Amino acid sequence: MTGYGVGVAPLGAGRIVAELKAVNHRHVDVRLRAPSGLVAASAKAEETIRRRLLRGRIEAVIRFEGDVCGPLRLDVARARSAFEQFAALRDSLCPGEAVPLSLLAIVPDLFDASRDLDAGATSAAVLIAVVAACDDLDAMRQREGASLEAELERRLDRIEARAKEAREVLPRLIARYDRRLHDRIRRLLEGCDATLDERRIEQEVALLAERVDIAEEVARLDSHVAQARGLVGAEEPLVGRKLDFLMQEMSREANTLGAKAAQLGLTALVVELKADIDRVREQVQNVL
Repeated sequence: MTGYGVGVAPLGAGRIVAELKAVNHRHVDVRLRAPSGLVAASAKAEETIRRRLLRGRIEAVIRFEGDVCGPLRLDVARARSAFEQFAALRDSLCPGEAVPLSLLAIVPDLFDASRDLDAGATSAAVLIAVVAACDDLDAMRQREGASLEAELERRLDRIEARAKEAREVLPRLIARYDRRLHDRIRRLLEGCDATLDERRIEQEVALLAERVDIAEEVARLDSHVAQARGLVGAEEPLVGRKLDFLMQEMSREANTLGAKAAQLGLTALVVELKADIDRVREQVQNVL
């Protein structure tokens, strides 16, 4: 969702410039700044940005450049009102002190160069510049998305491989547990008249196998990976939110798998699996 775009449209002897900067955000949040002469066109510009960019926190700046509308004009009534208020404050706080005219520099909108602008032409130029900026930002997002798609595919391959490894190694770990349990009981029974109850040991091993059965978790992980692959690169709106949801579900399955597998020493593998899922989830925040 990150990106930067600039659009320009001619207006009179100058031009309108629209500059957009986008960063990640769950929704679309447009913050637009424009001079007073462009207030009328700002609402339509913001609507266009929301419709085109869909998601992200977007900082939008629209400005004049060049000789757009002739010489500056001082708003004399506004300047006089501001100076009178400064003088009244002076009389209240420190009578007799001079009130410098330089204070008027902090009063916004004292000078206006936009009064002679044609409203229709200005609005049209603003929209042209905004659409061009959106196109520019979209192009940057597309370039970033192409490299991100390859990275997500690689990470999903790793998640799938970790889940497959856990599924394949589990029977060997259970068999090893069986052997260790037999060896331990035999050592405990050395020198005793008691005999080894093979059936009881088999029951214990079966109970362990049931407790650590991760077939459901691995199957769901495989399903989530398949769905994520279908979304990566898909031409549909709000893919990022769907991918984020799938990453949450993968994390949940990995946590359950880890709780079960810890009994058999699969902790290191599960830690790597969760790390890969977290990396994908971070990258997904960059997807619309």
